[in-house]
Amino acid sequence: MRYKRLWISLGIVFVVSFAILGYYGGRLFYTEPPIPKQVVTTDGTVVFTKTDIETGQNVWQSIGGQELGSIWGHGAYVAPDWTADWLHRESMWMLNSWAMKDHKKKFSALDDETKAALRERLKKEIRKNTFNAETKEIVVTPLRADAIKNIGQYYSSLFSDDPKFDKLRDTYAMPKNVIKDPARLQTFISFIWWATWATETNRPGDTVTYTNNFPNESLINNHPTGEMVIWSVVSFVLLLGGIGALAWYYARQRHHEEGDETYPEKDPLLALSPTPSMKATLKYFWVVAALWIVQVGLGAITAHYQVEGSSFYGIPIDQWIPYSVTRSWHTQLGIFWIATAWLATGLFIAPAVSGYEPKLQRLGVNFLFICLLIIVVGSLVGQMLATRQNMDLDTNFWFGHQGYEYTDIGRFWQVFLTVGLFLWLYLLTRSIWPAFKNLKESRHLLALFLLAATAIPVFYIPGLMWGQHSNLAIAEYWRWWVVHLWVEGFFEVFATVVMAFLFTRMGLLEIRTATSSVLFSTIIFLFGGIIGTFHHLYFSGTAMGVLAFGATFSALEVVPLVFIGFEAYENLTRSRARKWVSEYRWPIYFFIAVSFWNLVGAGLFGFFINPPISLYYMQGLNTTSVHGHTALFGVYGMLGIGLMLFCLRGLTVKRGWKTGSLKFSFWAINIGLALMVLLSLLPIGLMQTWASVQNGMWYARSAEFLSRDIVHFFVWMRVIGDTIFAIGGIALVWFILGLKTGWSLTDKRLEYAETDSKKI
Repeated sequence: MRYKRLWISLGIVFVVSFAILGYYGGRLFYTEPPIPKQVVTTDGTVVFTKTDIETGQNVWQSIGGQELGSIWGHGAYVAPDWTADWLHRESMWMLNSWAMKDHKKKFSALDDETKAALRERLKKEIRKNTFNAETKEIVVTPLRADAIKNIGQYYSSLFSDDPKFDKLRDTYAMPKNVIKDPARLQTFISFIWWATWATETNRPGDTVTYTNNFPNESLINNHPTGEMVIWSVVSFVLLLGGIGALAWYYARQRHHEEGDETYPEKDPLLALSPTPSMKATLKYFWVVAALWIVQVGLGAITAHYQVEGSSFYGIPIDQWIPYSVTRSWHTQLGIFWIATAWLATGLFIAPAVSGYEPKLQRLGVNFLFICLLIIVVGSLVGQMLATRQNMDLDTNFWFGHQGYEYTDIGRFWQVFLTVGLFLWLYLLTRSIWPAFKNLKESRHLLALFLLAATAIPVFYIPGLMWGQHSNLAIAEYWRWWVVHLWVEGFFEVFATVVMAFLFTRMGLLEIRTATSSVLFSTIIFLFGGIIGTFHHLYFSGTAMGVLAFGATFSALEVVPLVFIGFEAYENLTRSRARKWVSEYRWPIYFFIAVSFWNLVGAGLFGFFINPPISLYYMQGLNTTSVHGHTALFGVYGMLGIGLMLFCLRGLTVKRGWKTGSLKFSFWAINIGLALMVLLSLLPIGLMQTWASVQNGMWYARSAEFLSRDIVHFFVWMRVIGDTIFAIGGIALVWFILGLKTGWSLTDKRLEYAETDSKKI
């Protein structure tokens, strides 16, 4: 395949995909649930104001936001989905009120016909859109206002220190006085009501709610729409069709392949002498190891909170590091250490490829390292102070906790990180730029490398696009640009190109083969991956077109993952190509693990929840956590470890490795991750899905369901996988420490082949 044709195809994918993303982003201003100027009763009594709702959203963010329960299905899994919880409580309160007034009985004691009549009355009351576009007011009946007041009192008691709610707070892993200020608490209640109003109120002139009838609630006929079923079926058909087309392509390519490749007799990489800036990246990998161990420990504490909501094996730690903090740090540290591993790899690879060390490059690498440390420590401390309510809301937005999962850090830290990423891009570009002149045969691969590197800081910018008082639908739209496109998109392209460089530099892959393969893989992945961002936004105030595009392209996103086994097999073959390649066996094995978890975590478990009809019942359940753990760590974490080990291989002064602890680590990490999912997260998720289909999202996330003995049994079963995984992590850190102390090195001196500096 000619490079020109591939570049044109990649350009078309970019232009068309982002045009669609941009169009529906613009449509959000017409489809988002409006924030009213005020909420009033039919007799003119003011219930809430716009300021109350917007301030309440900031209060919700300051206590951890999506790290303590969820809104519209996005967030943590121990506490309820607050919108599903409020919707059910409000509906039952109104039904019971009518039942007692008209029939002198509770709703549950009525006959089926009477219940049906009251449910129809409730549907007309709640689903009718009473937002006046001219006055910007939502009008509710006095009875609805009474329901709001009653449910508000329940939330006031739950989020303060009412002793009657101690047991429930323990089940939800919430400490007392989550919100200490009564004024803040009242505004928080107004925001939760507004977010729930969006889930139960039909869009103007439509028969579906602003969140496309999510969450499911039979009391008001919140059920899946016909479009969800249709587009889910279409996604299944497209998946099968895409697999067939790609199978044909692979078969055709295999048919035209030439004979066996020839590999160098000795290791070409060992001819390289690490430059000062390359050596300076070593400290990055030390930080990666440290952050990973801390993240694993926080993960254990976070998981334990599900069975002991206020302590850790009897130690009352919730007053110092409550669930909202441990989960915030757990997810954020995962992003930090994985990103640090990849950034350090880029700084290591660039001079290795070009053979050029710019002036003051080492100083730049060291300065960037200090900046990253400040961002990590500063943002984590800010989150801690925020959840303890030690900041005003403006300060919280800039330095505390933004409350949006994976983008929790304050705006100041986001801006700081963005500047740091552009500094990283500058350092990388200036060191690799001479390669365009010296390595003409590799220009296309180098161009793709720089394109992917440029996308990393550019596509973090969407995290700056929402403001302190932005509509939640707008914030969710931009947040998923960061989470999906930045983490799941261009970092993977960048890593794929880096691996291609490594294999070509080792002489295990021809440059032309690597270039065409990487370009083609990038086109296929981004073709589904960019628009596939929409599968996160089905129920976030977006138009029905988002559901159609999201279902279609998220299915196509899975297609290349089905054939990821070819990549795994090729990597395994390369690991056995020559005797000297055995020195890279375990870094390559981590790449093979990436392929496995790409298929299982991103492919199978991803598509398991991505079709609209699946996600309608599963969003916000442990099935989402299954996908999150196996895709985020299984793919990107394993990739970060593999890249780190390759770089460490180049920094060990041509000495052999004692790989016993590395071998143990590899198998323990992978087996532990599999057991964590199969013995705990997946069974709980499937039980929750059944409960969601049968009774509603509110029940699947309720204290009644999550405190059942069978659920606690499967939570405890997670200890098996977590323990094996943690021991594997400790073994990996032990090995890395041994590279410095010498206990992971042999006395064997490795031989190398002379390399041609004009080739990669």
